Amino acid sequence: MKILAHQQIGKGQVVVLIHGFCESQEMWHFFSPELAKYFKVISLDLGGFGESQDLLPEPCSIEHLAEQVKQLLQHLQVPKAIFVGHSLGAYVSLALAEKYPNLVEKIVLFHSTALADSPEKVHIRNKTIDFVKKVGVEAYIKTFVSPLFYAERLSELTESISFLENIGKKTPQNSIIKVIEAMRDRKNRLNIIKNASFPILYIIGKNDNAISFESYQEQINCNSQIKTFILEETGHMGMFERPQETLEALIQFCSL
Repeated sequence: MKILAHQQIGKGQVVVLIHGFCESQEMWHFFSPELAKYFKVISLDLGGFGESQDLLPEPCSIEHLAEQVKQLLQHLQVPKAIFVGHSLGAYVSLALAEKYPNLVEKIVLFHSTALADSPEKVHIRNKTIDFVKKVGVEAYIKTFVSPLFYAERLSELTESISFLENIGKKTPQNSIIKVIEAMRDRKNRLNIIKNASFPILYIIGKNDNAISFESYQEQINCNSQIKTFILEETGHMGMFERPQETLEALIQFCSL
């Protein structure tokens, strides 16, 4: 059995970093060594991305992506972990929490949601699939990455945008299409948040174009275990837009 590409550094409580859509473990290059001063940090490439491109599950679903993460942790003999998931990575973390609740110590939804796609979002996903098929990976990534950032700060963040575009351009077209379909079809996991016995942190960008600020209200108020860290003038990429603040929030939450 082939396992997901991964790296581990540090020692102590295990923190698993799970990247978002069209990303890879490279995106945590600033966070991993800093978190490893306090924890054992495992960063990984989800099936279909990074160095796990040949491991796109078939059929592809959020549950199957989560199962591959479970197999990796089993291989590494990790019985319990804190999961930090960016966007898609948090969808995967919640799927793990649903099927393997004993595996989860805490969860961080880093610019992510427990809700399913709205009908409007489903329509956008379908249009995106058609667009990717029409223009190819490189042209799609050019349109995809920069809108994830707060528009008023784009000129300050050109290096980060270029860095993420270069990661995204390496993603196979089939991975992009199949994982968009998996995100589109994912189930609502608000019940996992409502009934969780473990601590949860939402890191929220006030100006996130991917997830409206209003959509968080039902989620963040449904369980006393939930903490929030809200970032002004920040979009969907707080680890690049507000690296120090988000790193400190993670360290504090994971240390509790």
